[in-house]
Formats: sequence, C-alpha cells, structure tokens
Amino acid sequence: MGCLCLIDCGGFEKLERFGDRVMRRPEPQAIWDKSLSEAEWNRLAVASFRKEKHNPEKGQWEFKQKLAHNWQIPYQNKEGLKLVLNLATTSFKHIGLFPEQAVNWDYIYRQVKAMPVENPRVLNLFAYTGAASLAAKAAGAEVTHLDAVKQVVTWSRHNMESSGLQDIRWIVDDAMKFIKREQRRGNTYHGIILDPPAYGRGPDGEKWVLEEQVNELLKTAISLLEPEHHFFLLNMYSLSFSALIAANLVQQIKPDQGDFNYGELFLQDEFKKKLPLGIFYRFHTKTS
Repeated sequence: MGCLCLIDCGGFEKLERFGDRVMRRPEPQAIWDKSLSEAEWNRLAVASFRKEKHNPEKGQWEFKQKLAHNWQIPYQNKEGLKLVLNLATTSFKHIGLFPEQAVNWDYIYRQVKAMPVENPRVLNLFAYTGAASLAAKAAGAEVTHLDAVKQVVTWSRHNMESSGLQDIRWIVDDAMKFIKREQRRGNTYHGIILDPPAYGRGPDGEKWVLEEQVNELLKTAISLLEPEHHFFLLNMYSLSFSALIAANLVQQIKPDQGDFNYGELFLQDEFKKKLPLGIFYRFHTKTS
C-alpha cells in the first residue's frame, strides 16, 4: 500500500506508518512479543497513544515533536483507484482510516466497474469517514453514505473534495431506521456495504449492540439488493465474532449468492506476523 504499512506489532500495541508519520497505538489482539526493541519503537514513533486507566478506548496522544493534528495521505491501486484521505489524531486512538480495509475498497471499485449498469446505486451504512464510499463513487456509482455521527460525515465530505469527487448523497441517521424506511418505499441498491460497530449510539441515542441486532440488520439490508445485478460487503470487528458466524448469518438469509468469499482481515508486519483486524463476508452476482 506504499504509504500505509504495519511495521511491527506485539505487547498489545501496533507500530504503523501513515505517509511520513510512524505512530504507535494500543491493539488488544497483539498478545505476542514485539519483534523490535522498545528503544526502536520509541525511536521510530513520532506519536504514541496513551490509554486512560479506567477507559481503554479513550486517552491522549503524546508527540515527540510539534506536528499538525491533521495531515493527508494518497491511496491508489493498480486498477486505477486514486484517493486523497484526510487523517487526524482523536481522543479515541483512531485517525480516520483503517488500513486493513484497503482490500475492501479495491473490491468495491472492481465490482462497480464490472457491473453492466450505468451509475449503479450503492448504499454505505456505518460509513465512517467514507473511503469505501469514495471507492464506489470513483468507479462511477451513485452513492448514498450514511453514518449516525455528523462530524464523521463532514470528515467524509472533506475526503470526497480532496479526492476530486462530487455528488455523494450524505445522510446522518440511524442505519436500521433508514433501511426499514427504504424497504417500505421499495427502494433498491446494486451494492450495499455494512461495517457495523460492536456497540454504538444513533443520532437520537438509539442503542446498538451488534450480536443482538445484526441478524435483523442483515435481513433488512439484503432485501434491498437489486435482484439481477448486485454486490454485498459485510465487515465486522468484534473479538467474540468469527468469519463462520458471518457465513452462517448471511448464507441462511440468502442461500443463492453467486460468487462469495469470507475470512479474516489482517495486516502483515515487516516480520511476517499477521495481525487480525476484523472479519468480512462478500458476495456478488456472477458476471458472464
């Protein structure tokens, strides 16, 4: 991925490169030892996230030198996808990008490009800062981007503008409420992208718990697919979920899927260790 890479992981941390910045962040799945020494981690990292004692998700960044809190990185693949993404340090250790998702951006771009439909309609739910939406738009899709948090929708719009794209439909709403309304309206999509969190709140305080609601979410979302030409992408990050759970869910709801695959998303560091970072399930109609 060029400017995005995992340098090392272990000791419940990961050391990553984002453009010209090397950053260290907590990683609960990296339970093995680091390959590099602590001194080398400290030498390489220009920013480190330190967790709060009583809240492992919140904390603060420590900077080795004075750095802007916002910066940009380019992303491009061999198939012609070119994006410019805006990153920023946040109090929740995230920076606005999940690099393991790059394989999904490439999948979305390929599926939209291969679809024998002009301007296929794509719905991206729990869309965060929108790299998946941009991949679909860059390939020629008519994109609806939904997230419950207004600030990240604004971030997504900034990414769209930086990438030289336009005309994405932005929605701040609860995902389940929105797709149930779409179901009643009879609206359909050629592509649906889902990346639900383990826990969350909607814009009006709606409670979201993945294992309790994902089955209903998938049933409703899959019902919105255009019957003849479509693709579907599910991504989940939960320490209690396996790819087999995703397969059981999706295959029971839609047994006739065309081409499908599922498994773990991971990044491999420079010492060949594979860091698991979520699970995926993808399917699409076969192309002749």
